[in-house]
Amino acid sequence: MDKVTSCEFNMDTACVELRFADGSMISIDCTAVENEVADNMYQRSELDYLIYNDPAAYADLILNGDAETYLKTVTEYKPLD
Repeated sequence: MDKVTSCEFNMDTACVELRFADGSMISIDCTAVENEVADNMYQRSELDYLIYNDPAAYADLILNGDAETYLKTVTEYKPLD
């Protein structure tokens, strides 16, 4: 993703939009992603945090990472001993 010129969340379409140096664009439908990979409200909250605070990390996770494994890891319940 080193040729990305901008990455931002478009509130009108509920999509994270990536614009590339060659003029092309990718639009990630955040609602569809949440419906597909998030199993509970905590996982949806984590995705929402990334969408609003770091859309580039969100896009990288969805396009290059394993979103389901990431969400299970960061929302794992760990009781205090």
